[in-house]
Amino acid sequence: MKRLLPLFFGMALFLASCSDDDSVIDGGVNGDGQEVNLNEPINDFVWKAMNSWYNWQKESQNLDDTKDDIKNDYYTFLNSYNDAEDFMYQLCYKHWSVVGDGNAVDRFSWFIEDYEVQEKAFQGITTSFGIRYQPVQVTNDGDVILYLEFVSPDSPAFKAGMKRGDLISGLNGTSINTSNYSSVMSSLSDNTVTFSIAAIEGNSLKELDSKTITRAVVADNPVHFYKVFEDVGGKKVGYLVYNGFRFSYNDELNEAFAFFKSEGINELVLDLRLNGGGSVETTAFLASMIYADAGTDIFAELIFNSKHSGSNGAYNFSNTLNKYNAEGDSEGQEPINRLSSIDRLYVLASGGTASASEMIINGLKPFIPVKVIGTRTYGKNVGSITLYDSPGTDFRAKSTNQSHKNAMQPIVFQIFNKSGESDYTQGFAPDIEVKEWQYWDNILPFGDENEIVLKSALDDIRGFAAKPESIKRRTDALKLDFDDPEQKFEKEMYIHANFFELP
Repeated sequence: MKRLLPLFFGMALFLASCSDDDSVIDGGVNGDGQEVNLNEPINDFVWKAMNSWYNWQKESQNLDDTKDDIKNDYYTFLNSYNDAEDFMYQLCYKHWSVVGDGNAVDRFSWFIEDYEVQEKAFQGITTSFGIRYQPVQVTNDGDVILYLEFVSPDSPAFKAGMKRGDLISGLNGTSINTSNYSSVMSSLSDNTVTFSIAAIEGNSLKELDSKTITRAVVADNPVHFYKVFEDVGGKKVGYLVYNGFRFSYNDELNEAFAFFKSEGINELVLDLRLNGGGSVETTAFLASMIYADAGTDIFAELIFNSKHSGSNGAYNFSNTLNKYNAEGDSEGQEPINRLSSIDRLYVLASGGTASASEMIINGLKPFIPVKVIGTRTYGKNVGSITLYDSPGTDFRAKSTNQSHKNAMQPIVFQIFNKSGESDYTQGFAPDIEVKEWQYWDNILPFGDENEIVLKSALDDIRGFAAKPESIKRRTDALKLDFDDPEQKFEKEMYIHANFFELP
């Protein structure tokens, strides 16, 4: 098992100044005849870093290059915001938190309270219960359940005996319904929560048990599960549940494909339903594992703003991958186990399939057919880097400012495939639509041949249409949305420092 990874190799960038001239003109005095002092120094970092790297810098009026020309005016502007997070979002171009999600252009940039915590989260290391769930309204009376999509091995939930498919009918002794939904669900942010475990009996929910669970440090191996189905219409089918593009697990991912290669699979089903993204480099390695005939052709091209057009470049398919140890240091390379036995890819998808996961679909499209099964993906064709408050060191070091641990994760590039395609901001529509939540009372383990979304892929490989009527479908079930506090900012796509070819 991989040890915990304390370091994050995402790009650390910061600028002492980002206007055409690094100096700030002394504007003299303010209206009272006094020189303006900077009361919010962190805002200076926020503005300058965003001015330099933000993808929509030219569209944001407050990031205009002339904004810091006159020191007094610039400092007065910075001092007008006493919250650095709010300031960053105000600088963004039509950020969802400012204009509302329906009118947003930037749905993804965010402010980081503690970059050390965030760096661990990028590698699946969180303080959590260790569950993923989907809320569903299950009766006309407004009863709501959470069905467990995933329970992390060795997590507090796992140790309490919870498993995929369990039904949660209440939290802290209160049953969940449409009337109290928001208030009851908010308790999931607490450190300790009591979960009511229920079952369906006829048309009613019956509580069977309760589990009181306290958060703990959880480290998820994203290579969660894989197996081979020996005879699916005469074919050998590899199946992989992959939950995050975490570069510290590149070698574990490669091991899964060594198994597929040794088994001589004819088809591959890649389950990305719970995969919100991650490392672009790891995404290119996975694509290389899937399709060897691509050689070393272009997998994805990254385009930055005009100030950093010199950084524009590509990730190619590769014959080797980079390995990293638990401390985040490079351990060299190893040959990629590339499949030469498949000519199409099945992707199991959901609304949680985002960014780097969608990049797999888009990047492979020019080479092989990719069939999406499940529901529409999220729609994220842009990526980010981490900006640290470290003036004078360019982007090569983490923050040298010891007064805070704030950082930023703004969008700084858009990603394209070999054919120049990047138009999936509305997500990828499924070729075969299967709404998992309509089977909320029959969520089977990963790898079970009758698990409804996997079954649809296997049936398609067999050459006949999926027959969901063999498993009861509850068409009256209504999927509910909720921002899971354990999965905050999970839909990410970031790049490593080595993309910029540091000396």
